[in-house]
Amino acid sequence: GLTPHPAHRPRPTTAPWPASNCADTPAEPLGADDTADAAAALAAAGRAAAAILAAEAVGTAAGALERTVEYVKTREQFGRAVGSFQAVKHRLADLYVRVEAARSAAYHAARDPESGPLALAQALEAARITTGEAVQLHGGIGFTWEHEAHRYLKRAAGDELLFGPVHRLRDHAAERAGLFGPATAASGVPHGAGVR
Repeated sequence: GLTPHPAHRPRPTTAPWPASNCADTPAEPLGADDTADAAAALAAAGRAAAAILAAEAVGTAAGALERTVEYVKTREQFGRAVGSFQAVKHRLADLYVRVEAARSAAYHAARDPESGPLALAQALEAARITTGEAVQLHGGIGFTWEHEAHRYLKRAAGDELLFGPVHRLRDHAAERAGLFGPATAASGVPHGAGVR
């Protein structure tokens, strides 16, 4: 069966990366006669993976936002907490709305994996923007190796590299929904052609 065990990492991360062993896990091979089923199964697995990664990206964004809020409450500048300045409050409020919208999309994708790619697009965008703002709002310390802010930014960038740019996820979801006419696989038009 599936046996999870902790994986050793040389540096701290924003979340543990488990390793697992799938020895003696039952599986059914898909042969040449099952190519249509195999393609559908792979597509469904991709949508489910997108839903799972959306939740992970929301966690990254929420963690970065939480730590940033705590930081601006304690960091003083001009005799008062940085978080008391209206411009900082507005930036944090915008990030909070973005993270919560992505969280709602991820919850929906958990119930309906068909919406996984759209949830992932929203979550990846929220993670990228929130972690970038977190580094900025931490000021000079946010740019240093000693502080954890860069780990969140790297994780958000890595997540986006894993599944591709947000605009491609949105294009693919729009194609599946038929928003640009017939699906491109049937029309022979390359993915994203003519979409701006």
